[in-house]
Amino acid sequence: MRTRNSFAITLSVLTGLLGLWSSAACAEPKKPDTILYGVAYYDEYTPVDRVEEDARMMKAAGISVVRIAESTWGTLEPKDGTFDFSHIDRTLAAMSRQGIKVIVGTPTYAVPTWLVREHPNVLAITPQGPNRYGPRQNMDITDPDYRRASERVIIALIDHVKDNPAVIGYQVDNETKAYNTSGPNVQAGFVAHMKQAYPNLDDLNKAFGLDYWSNRINSWEDFPSVNGSINASLSNAFAEYQRGLVTDFLTWQAGLVRLHARPDQFITQNFDLGWRGYSYGIQPEVNHWEAAKPLDIAGIDIYHPSQDKLTGTEIAFGGDVTRSMKNGQNYLVLETEAQGFPDWTPYPGQLRLQAFSHLASGADMVEYWHWATTANAIETYWRGLLSQDYQPNATYEEAKTIGADFRRLGPKLVHMRKHNKVAIYVSNTALSGFDAFRMNAEGKSIGYNDVLRPFYDSLYRQNVEVDILSPSSTTPLDDYQLIIVPALYAASDAEIDRLNAFAKKGGHLVYTFKSGFSDENTKVRYESQPGHIAEAAGIKYNQFTIPDNVSLEGDPFGVGEADNKARWWMEFVTPTTAKVVARYKHASWPDYAAVTRNQYGKGQVTYIGFMPTDALIDKIMAQEVLGADVADRSSGARFPIIVRSGTLQNGHSVHYVLNYSATPQTLSYQFAAGKELLSGAGVAANTDLGLEPWGIKIIEENK
Repeated sequence: MRTRNSFAITLSVLTGLLGLWSSAACAEPKKPDTILYGVAYYDEYTPVDRVEEDARMMKAAGISVVRIAESTWGTLEPKDGTFDFSHIDRTLAAMSRQGIKVIVGTPTYAVPTWLVREHPNVLAITPQGPNRYGPRQNMDITDPDYRRASERVIIALIDHVKDNPAVIGYQVDNETKAYNTSGPNVQAGFVAHMKQAYPNLDDLNKAFGLDYWSNRINSWEDFPSVNGSINASLSNAFAEYQRGLVTDFLTWQAGLVRLHARPDQFITQNFDLGWRGYSYGIQPEVNHWEAAKPLDIAGIDIYHPSQDKLTGTEIAFGGDVTRSMKNGQNYLVLETEAQGFPDWTPYPGQLRLQAFSHLASGADMVEYWHWATTANAIETYWRGLLSQDYQPNATYEEAKTIGADFRRLGPKLVHMRKHNKVAIYVSNTALSGFDAFRMNAEGKSIGYNDVLRPFYDSLYRQNVEVDILSPSSTTPLDDYQLIIVPALYAASDAEIDRLNAFAKKGGHLVYTFKSGFSDENTKVRYESQPGHIAEAAGIKYNQFTIPDNVSLEGDPFGVGEADNKARWWMEFVTPTTAKVVARYKHASWPDYAAVTRNQYGKGQVTYIGFMPTDALIDKIMAQEVLGADVADRSSGARFPIIVRSGTLQNGHSVHYVLNYSATPQTLSYQFAAGKELLSGAGVAANTDLGLEPWGIKIIEENK
């Protein structure tokens, strides 16, 4: 692990880091043996003393686990070195009496007032200046005083609760990111990091193109703050460094917790995704695949539109990302909405549909944020399972049905495994590079996730399940038959070689526009584009534009005039060995290819030189799925019917059939005969399966 900062590590922390893997090797943490159903709970927030009543109401709803403590440092340690565990103890006692398990969160993501008064340096310095106290996640996760205070409260908390039989695991921190910390200490750490990577400054200047505008660094003492940089190579190296700070921080916390916890207690973290009013896309500020390595179980927070905008896409995407973080391991949904924002109040039936949709992606736990809505502060209108009156409501009553089904079916449904033949390849490095030069089209700024999600969404609508791979994944590419690579803007030759080799050995590979353009340092390749992809794709280009009234010649995918368009970006692709699948239709540019396919070794490489409309993506992806022979027996179903499958612990196949619409639907069931687990009814092969509005069926095959 590279040294990223010069903060002092105490002996106990160092011991924790050294013991991170050794303790895990000698005792395996116990993972859930049934589906967990939970809520976050804060006795500290309740308007009156009602922890016993809340625990009884939870029990009645089938709640089997609560998460506590992750945001209450100021209550837990009201002044420096003085601890008050009364809220923790009351909650543990009440939950124990009802047989409800507890996940304890380390409370380090919201710093107490006394810490900032004593050590104002714990607040991060960002490109906008020093942070002010008030919001959460305003601290510098590398600051020595913050680390020392965090270490003390973590140890005190874990030592206090570890022997309580209700405590099954720990969540380290909360939605951790670097929070744009970039003060002098972080800049100094980055310079040390760069010295290690580039001992010779001439090599750094050349690799990053720093001669431009006299940005050349001729002495390490002259290394400027990156906050003002206009050089994407330098800025993106700093972004990678900041992601590394997150990995280091979570590794440090996990090691510290593991040193003090019981060996059978697991460690998780609630990662979050990119955000656009709800969960969307890859998280730019965290390398999830690296940051998940020190955890026993990956966790995720997934929030999504509801009511008529509920599609399940965000649930599936977030689940596929989290399951893939640890190479197919089941995961925990540590936060999702019950009521949420006012426009998220679910229609009757939607809470059930959402809960089982999480299980359909491989979740072993569904937990709401949170039990009851707070009465003050910034999240007053982000509602929990209960509203501010803490009384049963329609959403709570529906949750009771979920809890009952989880209690009955949980031991059977837990630890479902997936065996997908299709993957989407994503990269934080490519994301940073792409977003450094965001496209402006159709009156909006287009980023990496805007390209990624339409390709994922298309496969989701067609019931093609995928894993999400990254450069940090250890899953062999050869496990798949089809890999889609959207906008791999920045990547090393070795990374692209690995992908090309997958095709050469017989795989089907799809690259989109703006792939291969720059190397891993976001320096544009000095060769015909798309650089290292050119030979495998059998194409080249050296010009591009933002299309204006450009369509595809002859509507080759049959989508109709309105959708037969190139949008956002187009490259003037010339085939070398590839066959042309589609050409642009434009009076001035009639000869350039838009989509090509190239036989490469035993496999095939498809290149898409523009951003298609959603309808075009559907047709292109359908052809690729057919060509790679990865369609399964649910391939005839399309959204709003979603079918997601896996293998239960008993070896039987299971199929979640989900109706994402307000009208009844019928699925032509093409799988083997089995049993519908919610109703207990038998299901014959090759029969029609009826689904109620927002309905669910779970079919376990007989063998």
